[in-house]
Amino acid sequence: MKLSKRDFLVGGVAALSLPMLGRAAHAQAVQGAAIFAPKPGAWRSYEIKTQIDLPDPKGAAQAWIPVPSFKSDDWMRPGETTFTTKTGTAARVKDPKSGAEMIHVTWAANETAPSIEVVSRFQGRDRAIDQVSTAAVNLTPDERKRYTAATELLVLDGIVKETADKIVANAKIDIDKARAIYEWVVDNTFRNAKTRGCGTGDIASMLKTGNLSGKCADLNALYVGLARAAGLPARDVYGIRVAASKFGYKSLGANSATITKAQHCRAEVFLTGLGWVPVDPADVRKVVLEEPPANLALNDEKVLAARKALFGAWETNWLAYNDAHDVVLPGSKGPSIPFLMYPQAELAGTRLDPLEPDAFKYVITAREIDA
Repeated sequence: MKLSKRDFLVGGVAALSLPMLGRAAHAQAVQGAAIFAPKPGAWRSYEIKTQIDLPDPKGAAQAWIPVPSFKSDDWMRPGETTFTTKTGTAARVKDPKSGAEMIHVTWAANETAPSIEVVSRFQGRDRAIDQVSTAAVNLTPDERKRYTAATELLVLDGIVKETADKIVANAKIDIDKARAIYEWVVDNTFRNAKTRGCGTGDIASMLKTGNLSGKCADLNALYVGLARAAGLPARDVYGIRVAASKFGYKSLGANSATITKAQHCRAEVFLTGLGWVPVDPADVRKVVLEEPPANLALNDEKVLAARKALFGAWETNWLAYNDAHDVVLPGSKGPSIPFLMYPQAELAGTRLDPLEPDAFKYVITAREIDA
């Protein structure tokens, strides 16, 4: 069933979570002082710099650094990427399956101080699907196949399919299915501060064990997997936070120029008549756990404001790298990686842990620049 812009407005981003929260929560949402309401405005320009200084490899070394390659005319414009290495051989390469781009650099076995600096620029602006005029867009057959397919960790049968069917059982149209899954993920998952990095996204294991905790690569992957299992095209978008939230949410921004550990993935679901709709249930759960004073209730005004906005809107203080899964690193004999959101490296054929940047060693910084 096709949806017009008016259908979305009437059904409304503003009303997405309120029926499940009750009248008291509804009143608090209306009267509360918390505001989290991204909407399209001016484009903002950023520069992001990744500096890698590998330890003495005692053999040949290589590294892969993700660069902005995700493009959307209404909210994300990747710009120029440059790179400098004194002794290595580097090139910009593309994953043939997904289109994700990266800088691949190699160093000879006799190089004692492998290093590279990668500088990327991009422009972004906030999104709110109910305030952006969306032309009639459709997915090609190949796109629909890609964004409804299983991946190594996005398993779509068994318990994932059974769970999705239960969640959307009473939904009549696609937007109701997409909303129902969003609300279910927000209500049933938890952000776990002890999860390494952003998590792994092994959604079948999460559902089988009943341990629905993790971080963005777990919780938003759960949304994407459930949506795909329900027949909705959906995708993870992998990136990194680059600036503080202009709405004052400490948990939803990069609060210093050093963003080495600020990686964050988001999700989108495709709805006919609306196009790609932004969602981020993982960030709702981040607000619950981390927004000062921390451990907020679901009916706290800050949580309600974020929950209302994060189906249909994003604050784009964030860089989207790519939407790739099961990435094969060119030149590596090691296994594929579930997603490309962190720098990767190998020393003498041994893969380094990208979640240990101090040992790796890499530093990522960001700054806002004039257009």
